Amino acid sequence: MAFVSFLSNAIKLSASFLYGSTGEIITEKSGHLNLGIPGVMSVGAAIGCMTVFKLMKAKIYSAALLVLLPFLTTIVAGGLMGLLYSFMTVTLRANQNVTGLALTTLGVGLAGHFMNGIRAEVGIIARASQFYSNLFQIKSTNWFVQIFLSHGFLVYLALIIAIGTQLILNRTRIGLHLRAVGENPATADAAGVNVTAYKYVATIVGSAVAALGGLFTIMDYMGGNWEYLLEGFGWLSIALVIFTLWRPALAIPGSIIFGGLYIAAGFIKGITFSQIELIKMLPYVMTIVVLIFTSIVGSKKAQPPASLGLNYFREER
Repeated sequence: MAFVSFLSNAIKLSASFLYGSTGEIITEKSGHLNLGIPGVMSVGAAIGCMTVFKLMKAKIYSAALLVLLPFLTTIVAGGLMGLLYSFMTVTLRANQNVTGLALTTLGVGLAGHFMNGIRAEVGIIARASQFYSNLFQIKSTNWFVQIFLSHGFLVYLALIIAIGTQLILNRTRIGLHLRAVGENPATADAAGVNVTAYKYVATIVGSAVAALGGLFTIMDYMGGNWEYLLEGFGWLSIALVIFTLWRPALAIPGSIIFGGLYIAAGFIKGITFSQIELIKMLPYVMTIVVLIFTSIVGSKKAQPPASLGLNYFREER
């Protein structure tokens, strides 16, 4: 039963990484390296939690509103963070690395400020059961049910978004254009693709998806408690993009592996604090191994978009 509990918790936590990595893959396919994902996830979580808190404070307990409004405000907050990043890097052509790091600092700081204010007032973030309730409402001791059918709706939504993103990138004209922009924006521009629009939309949509990872982490995985772990989860999500070779479908098992490694220490008896920290480092070590392997193999399919991290100057086309 310990293994069933471990795998169930790994799958549950994997949604945090899956939202973040899927959002970053969408962004990076346009050639943008958004290191602001930790800040985006933090702001998304904060805005979603504040929405739940305000609704409950106003004595609004409608299940539909307690899910829909925080969900929408989280998406809007993430999208606005993506819009800010796009304006800085596409319109103003600021350095992408510096802009992303500044976005992380801004997002983590703002989220902490707002959440500390709520915690000082009520001691705990408002907890809406609709976020963590079993979607299928199945109560069973069967191992399959406990592992795969015992999670809240945000876990399954993360899977749907990842699979949908994979299909759009590989099977649609929009995906073809997006990949072209990420590989060679000058060529895509010459072919009539609106490079600026694709970069803006991909970054905004990617940030909105990543923000949902923050909402899930606090409202579902943490049960309404605000903790400063979203920044670390954001960096793990970025590492997962590399680990899965920029493929959303591979991010599904990859996120489960990362989730399992993150919680593994809790299922090992007699482990010391230093050993716990070493185990939590394993996802980063695995990512480095993947980087080394793909560099040696040299396969184009295992490489990032060719223009990743590079600003596009149309006048140089």
